[in-house]
Amino acid sequence: MGQAAGASLPTVTSPSYIPVVAPESTQQVIGYPSLFLLVLIGALVPVVPTGALVSSAAVVAVHRTAPFSLALVFVTASLAAFLGDVTLYWLGRRGMRSKNGSRWLEAIRRRAPEDRLAQAQQKLADHGVAVLVLSRLMPAGRLPVMLACLLAKWPVRRFVRGNLPACLAWAVTYQLIGILGGSLFEEPWQGVLAAIVLTVLISAVPSVWRRVRGTAAG
Repeated sequence: MGQAAGASLPTVTSPSYIPVVAPESTQQVIGYPSLFLLVLIGALVPVVPTGALVSSAAVVAVHRTAPFSLALVFVTASLAAFLGDVTLYWLGRRGMRSKNGSRWLEAIRRRAPEDRLAQAQQKLADHGVAVLVLSRLMPAGRLPVMLACLLAKWPVRRFVRGNLPACLAWAVTYQLIGILGGSLFEEPWQGVLAAIVLTVLISAVPSVWRRVRGTAAG
C-alpha cells in the first residue's frame, strides 16, 4: 500500500516540474509596465515605434488564456499615450512662454516640416478638435498638429479634451491590427512579425505618397 501510494506521486525530477516558459502572471507583471513605459517614452521622444508595440502586445494577448488581456493592453497603451502627449504639450507650452524656448519645443519643431505645419494650421482652423483626433491616426501627423495647437495658443485643458479621444482611437486601431495578426497565425511570433510589418507599411505610405506627388509635380 505504502509503495503503491508513493508510486502514484510524481517525483521532483519529473519533467512536468521543469518550467519551459514563465507563467502568464509573471509575463503580465513584466509586460504591462514595460508596454506603458515604452509607449510613454515614445510619446515624449518620437523615435520608438509605439504603434508596432501596441500591435505586438495585442498579438500576445490574443494567445493568452488570462481574461481581460486585450482590455489591459488597451488601457495601458491609451493611458501611456495620453499622459505622454499631455506632458509633451505642457513642456511645449512652457517653451513657448520662455524667451529661450526649450529643447522639447525644438524637438517638436524639427519633426514638423513647414509645409505640413501650414496644412495642420489650416485644418485646425477649419475643423478644430476633430483634426487633433485624426492626427493620432495619421503616421507622422501628431507633431505638426500639436505644434499648430501650440502656435494657436490652445490651453492645456482644451488640448486634453481633444487628445483623450485621439489616444483611445489610436490604441483601438493598432490593437485591431494586432488582433488580426494574432488570429491569422497559430504561433505568437508569426503574428507579431506580421503586425510589425503591417504597421511599418502603414507608416511608410504617407512619405511614399508625398514623394510620388512631388515627382509628378516636378
